[in-house]
Amino acid sequence: MIPNTSLANHLLIAMPSLTDPNYKHAVIYVCEHHVQGTVGLIINRPMQYPLSLVFDQLDIQPLHAEQNHLPLLFGGPLQPERGFVIHRPFGSWHSSLALRDDVTVTTSNDIIRAIAADHGPKDVLVTLGYVGWAENQLEQEVIENIWLVCPCTPELLYDVPFEERWEYAGLTIGVKMNQLTSSVGYA
Repeated sequence: MIPNTSLANHLLIAMPSLTDPNYKHAVIYVCEHHVQGTVGLIINRPMQYPLSLVFDQLDIQPLHAEQNHLPLLFGGPLQPERGFVIHRPFGSWHSSLALRDDVTVTTSNDIIRAIAADHGPKDVLVTLGYVGWAENQLEQEVIENIWLVCPCTPELLYDVPFEERWEYAGLTIGVKMNQLTSSVGYA
């Protein structure tokens, strides 16, 4: 990794040696990466609870019943009560940060209300919680071969099935994740 290169708008792919249950086979979208630290959202970990849980908590009745079944994703272990919506395109919702042309992160519940009313974005991931690293912590973990870094593509964010994202992300950089060993050796 080149010093002063931002990993924002990239994906982190957990190496097989990472056995922490929060991160095992995780694919993380890096939202912010700067000198103070890094923030990301896990994009391949559906929870056992659907979006109806959030609708119920906000006392929202969705227009269509199938919206209740949209998956909620485990975005990370930090502040699991806090919601983040990754979507495209950019809209007029409060607390939105356009990270690139095809990725916006919104933290206000007006987007959840828009989704329920069938006025929300077509491509959307709703996550609870996030992942964070202190200054230089992520860089050190990349050097220690805990994470692979790959470019983020719209299809990885919005189209590839959750259970295929870990392997698919590796393939985008020529790595067959299921053929890597989880043991570490030294020569």
